[in-house]
Amino acid sequence: MHTLYMQGKNKVMFRSIAADLAHVIKRKQSALLMGPRQVGKTTLIENLLPPQSMTIALQDPSERRAYEQDPSLLIRRVRAEKSASMIFIDEAQKVPELMDAVQLLIDRNEASFLITGSSARKLKRHGTNLLPGRVKSFRLDPLSWSELGWKKESRIRELAQPNSPHPSSYTFEDAMVFGSLPGIIKQDDVGDRRDFLTAYAHIYLEEEIRAESLTRKIGAFARFLELAAAESGTAPNLSKLAMESGVSAPAIRGFYALLEETLVMERVDPFLRGARKRILSSSRYFLFDLGVRNCLARLPLTPELLRTQKGTLFEQAVTLELIRRLRSLHRDYRVCFWRTSGGAEVDLVIDTGTTVIPIEIKAGTTVCLGELKGLRHFLEDYKAIAPRGYVITQGTHPEQLSKQILALPWSAL
Repeated sequence: MHTLYMQGKNKVMFRSIAADLAHVIKRKQSALLMGPRQVGKTTLIENLLPPQSMTIALQDPSERRAYEQDPSLLIRRVRAEKSASMIFIDEAQKVPELMDAVQLLIDRNEASFLITGSSARKLKRHGTNLLPGRVKSFRLDPLSWSELGWKKESRIRELAQPNSPHPSSYTFEDAMVFGSLPGIIKQDDVGDRRDFLTAYAHIYLEEEIRAESLTRKIGAFARFLELAAAESGTAPNLSKLAMESGVSAPAIRGFYALLEETLVMERVDPFLRGARKRILSSSRYFLFDLGVRNCLARLPLTPELLRTQKGTLFEQAVTLELIRRLRSLHRDYRVCFWRTSGGAEVDLVIDTGTTVIPIEIKAGTTVCLGELKGLRHFLEDYKAIAPRGYVITQGTHPEQLSKQILALPWSAL
């Protein structure tokens, strides 16, 4: 049974990984919960914490300074608070040196920890031990379709996920414009949603630039961020981005690495297994949330956007949903795409390790076989490991297009 938690006045939000975290807490184990800013990590943990837990909020400047000056303070505090059943460290990347003290306390069975973080980059760069084998790792993303209660019966068995028993009044169309961060779901007013996203983009830009000591490149990074958001879902042309941002191509690669490691960019790699044709091998990049993407790209946050960017928004919505879903299901599957030098293309290929699930994404309500040449070519080339393919549409009913190809409405994914 998945756990519900409260966020905001009279609003219940369902998070798929809550039950897994509750199980960790019950067994007095430790967990590391990573995720971008504002996805609800702190709220989720606070609502799962047992009584008499100790919280270390590193967003508090005075508390952060105390641990920066003396990381061993954590050891002394834990040993003094013998009644604390769990130690919660929020935003651990702000004082990565604390992780050495955490490791010592876990190794000596003196404490169990729940740790959140929004930047793997900062933790890794400081040589921090991310505690492999000592803690269970989880990832929290913006709200998924099942968490919002939008999903109907899943017709792809390998991708099935329990649905929230409390469907949200927030709609799929809303999410394609404003995204699905918890803070957005809580806002009923369109102006408040725009303000939230603008503030998010500004705070991310300012704080990450400051943290990475890129102050002299802030103008270039801001231009890059706008361009990268506009090209979300594509394989970027690094030379073009470098020219338009005013920095070198290696600097652009570094900017993309920064976005990935601060968890705001998803990389989707090409499917190359057993290729018999020349496959294009550049990765595609997706901003982690459509609302943030639209805001950073300076697109109008209005229903008009659904008309002007219908195909782009729908393809990114489906891609992000599958990335989030596979994480929450703890499936060791890879999300890829396939494109040959001859132009044959499949939007998504889910590699399960033994079989593959090719998925084409079409923003219309209906689709015909003549539009699916890439999917048909893929099924022919990989018939030993791809028994069937799917098309995800904005239709309302499934359609069997051929013996091997089933068209599904997005809500039946």
